[in-house]
Amino acid sequence: MKQAKTNAVRMLDRARVPYELLTYEYADGQIDGISVAQKIRQREEMVYKTLVTKGASGQLYVFVIPVAAELDLKKAATVVGEKSVHMLPVADIEKMTGYVRGGCSPIGMKKMYATYVDESALLHEQIIVSAGKIGMQMKLFVQDLLKLTNGKTAHIIKA
Repeated sequence: MKQAKTNAVRMLDRARVPYELLTYEYADGQIDGISVAQKIRQREEMVYKTLVTKGASGQLYVFVIPVAAELDLKKAATVVGEKSVHMLPVADIEKMTGYVRGGCSPIGMKKMYATYVDESALLHEQIIVSAGKIGMQMKLFVQDLLKLTNGKTAHIIKA
């Protein structure tokens, strides 16, 4: 069965970026990052989740962090030069990004938001992120992810 292409996958194809799609079953409702890593048979430290935040200024920011880690909101605010940032309410995710919670890819959002990937990604040649819908992940080179998102790396997770 052919997978429907998401914005993220179309962007990778257009940019001729190599990637590998990994699919998993989600009827059980287990779509948290650690469950996804197990379902796609990948080490947790290779699988990253995409979080969207809103700064005190109203600006949106995207953070890509390991699935087992927690975003440090103070570090995140400092990195983006805001007084504070908070998680974007779930109800606003699809409206602002074009993706649903649990299927939010850092690539191919409705707008190009400032994107920060935790520096731990630099320990790997490739990482796995959402491909833009629940049940689909993509493995790609960290440098390609940074290039396509105009992303920067920073230490943004809790110790």
